[in-house]
Amino acid sequence: MRIAVTGAGGRLGGQVVELLAAEEAHQVVALTRREMPSQRPVTHVSTVAADYTDPVALRVAMRGVDTLVFVSSDGEAAKVVLHHQNVIRAATASGVAHIVALSGLDADLESPFCYAVTNGHTEQVLHDSGCSVSVARASIFTEFFMRWLTQARTSGQIRVPAADGRVSLVSRTDVGRCLAALAVAAPTGRHHDITGPESLDLATIAAQTEHEWEIPVEYVDLTPAAHRAEMARAGESAWWLYAFSTMFDSVREQRWASVSEEVFRLTGRPPTSLRNLLAHSALTTGRGRGRRFGDHDAEA
Repeated sequence: MRIAVTGAGGRLGGQVVELLAAEEAHQVVALTRREMPSQRPVTHVSTVAADYTDPVALRVAMRGVDTLVFVSSDGEAAKVVLHHQNVIRAATASGVAHIVALSGLDADLESPFCYAVTNGHTEQVLHDSGCSVSVARASIFTEFFMRWLTQARTSGQIRVPAADGRVSLVSRTDVGRCLAALAVAAPTGRHHDITGPESLDLATIAAQTEHEWEIPVEYVDLTPAAHRAEMARAGESAWWLYAFSTMFDSVREQRWASVSEEVFRLTGRPPTSLRNLLAHSALTTGRGRGRRFGDHDAEA
């Protein structure tokens, strides 16, 4: 099977490429936005520069491809929508039979979250494309959410406007495994909710962080206005200030709270918990308990 992977220069796309290339039956086309530095050749992998903004290059790169693993673009939402349209149209024009697409657990045109609207629009375009699809709707990545936990190492506080919102944080590694599993399976024609093992509110996340890192951590529920002001004072760009604000708007609406068993069903392995990732982080930084590293290593 010939499988193309977009975003192959990133952590998630790169992981999917490695997982697929481990099987000799697969020829993997790693699509990157720009030419990558020369590296040791990997068997069964060819690297092609095809930017999301270049429909012609995308079409050429996808010739002869059976399945596309479509890792979403990033940046401002309007640009992301254009990027995604380019990828889907190129896949359709090149005769790709199956698209495995990364989306979000919150994929809703009615959501306050800017990228939920992007995800919802992309899924509509996918289903209208005529290609067979399998959609991985991932919850918020634990590694991404760590930005607020890491700040607590020095401040002792997780300062976000989440109210009592709950989030089923999922590890990036688990998402990559699910994308790779869907790529080699028959198209499902539906979405799969890819979540962590539990749904946590911010008070619980703070308590777990405090326990694993052995430092005082409290959750401070800011108002949305106070959070925007703090981000502005910290020098956050206008776009990401808006994106983070709308994400927490959706967290307060419990749009990231559901938990599924799809990680285990698709990969045969349980999803990695926040506790395990916190313990692993504590071990690698030399702070905190790190006592569950063995468990985490087994899962990762």
